[in-house]
Amino acid sequence: MKRDEHLVAPALPALAADVFPALAQQVHGQRLVYLDGAASKLMPQPVIDAIRDYQSRDHANVHRGVHTLSERATALFEDARESVRRFVNAASVQEIVFTRGATESLNMVARGLGERLQPGDEVIVSALEHHANLVPWQMACARSGAVLRHIPVRDDGTLDGPAFEKLLSPRSKVLALTQVSNALGTAVPIRYFVAKARQAGLITVVDGAQAVAHGPVDVRSLGCDFYAFSGHKMYGPTGIGVLYGRFEALDALPLWQGGGDMIETVTLHTATYAALPSRLEAGTPNISGAVGLGAAVRFLESLDRDRVGQAEAQLMDYLEASLEREPWIRVIGQGAPKIGAVSFVIDGVHAHDVGTVLDQFGVAVRVGHHCAMPVMQRFGVPATARASLSLHNTQADVDELLAALAAAKERLS
Repeated sequence: MKRDEHLVAPALPALAADVFPALAQQVHGQRLVYLDGAASKLMPQPVIDAIRDYQSRDHANVHRGVHTLSERATALFEDARESVRRFVNAASVQEIVFTRGATESLNMVARGLGERLQPGDEVIVSALEHHANLVPWQMACARSGAVLRHIPVRDDGTLDGPAFEKLLSPRSKVLALTQVSNALGTAVPIRYFVAKARQAGLITVVDGAQAVAHGPVDVRSLGCDFYAFSGHKMYGPTGIGVLYGRFEALDALPLWQGGGDMIETVTLHTATYAALPSRLEAGTPNISGAVGLGAAVRFLESLDRDRVGQAEAQLMDYLEASLEREPWIRVIGQGAPKIGAVSFVIDGVHAHDVGTVLDQFGVAVRVGHHCAMPVMQRFGVPATARASLSLHNTQADVDELLAALAAAKERLS
């Protein structure tokens, strides 16, 4: 559906360079216009401060020491877990496992569930998936003899719900599905898919990496068995992520790694293992990452999420309408409801060339296949440029993107 071309998005002026210090810099002599939040959100000052304070005052190992710094570090680490539990409305902190990111979370689930798959069982994914929610399931099926099935993508970038329902059968065991497409920005009606899968008895795994920064997440209301996301997609640091698992589903996963902090007792020949979440968190964790993630949660919770959601939605409409208005720009997945990102091409110009020229104007977008090569193959393009929105973006950023794209077209055509 064509959007209102005269729509004006409300700005959030408080969330600018004073909160996001990276925005104070210039790139190639131009004001930085950062439109790559789908890859990594810029880090706000409260998160930077929390990490700095931990590293400056409280850095020590967790769960092992009785000295003051260790006790303070442990308290900060576990406070972050409670913040995440509250943020996604998990029933217990035992359902929150810290990982290196959504990729490790999804691999942990695929490896664990893959051990229970039998030849002829079926795993259902979509043709929209990031490689992190596709390749681990390919590997699990290759090891087990299970079959991987795919929900097709329509021309408008949405998933084919009726085709999904036809895939469901007594052989179906797992549904692994993104909540928001990282490549196209498509907002998947995740509740519909999870509900249908649960009715059919499937285990449900949701890749929420692109969703958590853009609106409330309630895993109990959603009803999924597993939910994965990364800190750096939600204004936190890299190298930290979360696997939420409904307690019974998470407790049934086999051990992920062996080592310190995941055991109760060890002899030379045997070991017994700790309860959740420790049994899935072997070794010294990314403590500063968890502290930063907890600060990112508190940063998001400090905002008026309704106002932010409205502003982001209206700015997304303005962005997409602005791109669609130019006949030389082709939006990929035009018409699909989108959250956070729009993918597009200039016909006859490679996306990498577009991104290189935009950078000369201080405009940062993502170019490439976005770790979603099947999506590119579906739409017959080698790569796209992707503009993605964050809290700090305004209508002026979109206008500068369009001006830079016009200049790129002139240089490259």
